[in-house]
Amino acid sequence: MNLLANILGSTILFAVPLLLVALGGMFAEHSGVINIALEGIMIFGALCSCLYLQYADSIGFTSQWAVFIAILIAGLSGLLFSLLLAFAAINLKADQTIGGTSLNILAPAFMVIVAWKLQGQGNTSISLPGWIKIGGITAQSGFFERMFMRSFYLTTPIAFVLFLISWFALYKTRFGLQLRACGEHPQAADSVGINVYKMRYIGTMLSGFLAGIGGFAFVTAAGTGFDGSVGGYGFLGLAVMIFGGWEPKRILFASLFFAFFKVIGAYAGSIPFLPSFEGIANSTYIYQMIPYLVTMILLCFTSRKSKAPKAEGIPYDKGQR
Repeated sequence: MNLLANILGSTILFAVPLLLVALGGMFAEHSGVINIALEGIMIFGALCSCLYLQYADSIGFTSQWAVFIAILIAGLSGLLFSLLLAFAAINLKADQTIGGTSLNILAPAFMVIVAWKLQGQGNTSISLPGWIKIGGITAQSGFFERMFMRSFYLTTPIAFVLFLISWFALYKTRFGLQLRACGEHPQAADSVGINVYKMRYIGTMLSGFLAGIGGFAFVTAAGTGFDGSVGGYGFLGLAVMIFGGWEPKRILFASLFFAFFKVIGAYAGSIPFLPSFEGIANSTYIYQMIPYLVTMILLCFTSRKSKAPKAEGIPYDKGQR
């Protein structure tokens, strides 16, 4: 039972960054912009928030308020980084895939430069202070306590609050209707007075804000500090978004589904009924490939039925009808 509680708890922990990043990609694509730069935005958000936590630790500011501020810094830094994509895609009408890929290359290089400047050349890893975790467990802890409190961070409740806000904003507000109109038929939206450029900027900025927080959530889930990588979660988040059909509720379940296979890969050696692949060199990597293999297989079967926003990735030309 302890193993099951640990697996379920870790599933929730690793589903949080996937949920945030996929919701971010959803907002951008509903506005008409393909945000391939989610991986780079996660790295930039994680970098800024981790540097702040190091500073907070050095001055003795060790409460959960410091973690909350770090989450805000991650979101705002991700928002600022996403403006590079927004300017290139909306104002310059550049290819959005190439622009996003460029930002994915820029972010880890920028992280290395900053880390070396602050910590000395060759020292890239930024450690996280232990006090950012909430609660803990003992040998007498029950099933649900082990499930929720073994590795509990402030990012988890905030992620589910953001999920509810995202769902409400997208389907229950005038803003959500206008945003989706810009991703489906921007010319029609413009004809009724909606500023398509403005809405696409907002969608991309929201995407950056959520992805930046997702980067910090990934670092806390990994628990070993930040070394300039988010393990491909930006691209996995895109897959979750597509599998979730660009809808918040489905994205939530898709995040839990993919995170579960991620955790199974990590706990494979502790699950007795799984084969151990004895005699195979580096056999541990077989189970670590599971979430990515599942991603490719599911996308092969579901991508044809996916209904992406019709105008995503197409630069808007105000003079075109």
